[in-house]
Amino acid sequence: MTDLQSPELKTIVMNQRRYEYLLRQTEPPTQAQQWLIDQTNALGASAEMQIPHEQGVLLTLLVQLTGARRIVEIGTFTGYSTLAMARGLGAGGQIVTCDVSSEWTEIAQQAWEKEGVADRIEVRLGQAADTLRAMPKTEHIDMVFIDADKVSYQQYWELLVPRMRPGGLLLADNTFYYGEAADDFPTGNAKAIDEFNSHVRADDRVESVMLPIADGLIVARKRTELS
Repeated sequence: MTDLQSPELKTIVMNQRRYEYLLRQTEPPTQAQQWLIDQTNALGASAEMQIPHEQGVLLTLLVQLTGARRIVEIGTFTGYSTLAMARGLGAGGQIVTCDVSSEWTEIAQQAWEKEGVADRIEVRLGQAADTLRAMPKTEHIDMVFIDADKVSYQQYWELLVPRMRPGGLLLADNTFYYGEAADDFPTGNAKAIDEFNSHVRADDRVESVMLPIADGLIVARKRTELS
């Protein structure tokens, strides 16, 4: 029970030693992934927007487990999460990833080429909400990963849920927002995330859980008619 605050708290408090142990138990980055990690770290402070490798491995596994073929990503940055999901896609699978930066997505595209998955990925530059509104309103999306501007999470959610197939998976990143979302009176992005988390929790169209990986990850499944 070392570092646990109460008998009910089962999540281990992470430190450097434990994190390094976790990474040793995780499939290591491919050459293309390591190249992308290095290129992104060279960007400086903005590199914090890249998901950690272990979260990327989880994304790959979730794509494989669900058999997702049609994936939508909101927030590409330098493409690490895109790359991870593309690695899990089977033949004919496709990711539409939305961002506003051609500079960052150019780095991403180099990594996708190195990994041999560029043909599975379509970048759409511009406001993500406009891209989503232009998509068919049918239930055609298998999996979603939201990792963009926090104040727009609810808007993206409401545009995406009706377009998800029953049983489809919706993932939202940074749902702890550095732990600030759990404050009594969060402000700014933390307040937006707290409101989004409550919105998801109250949404009877989905079943959801928040995982304490990285900065927090919501995993939600659109209910089927039989649920």
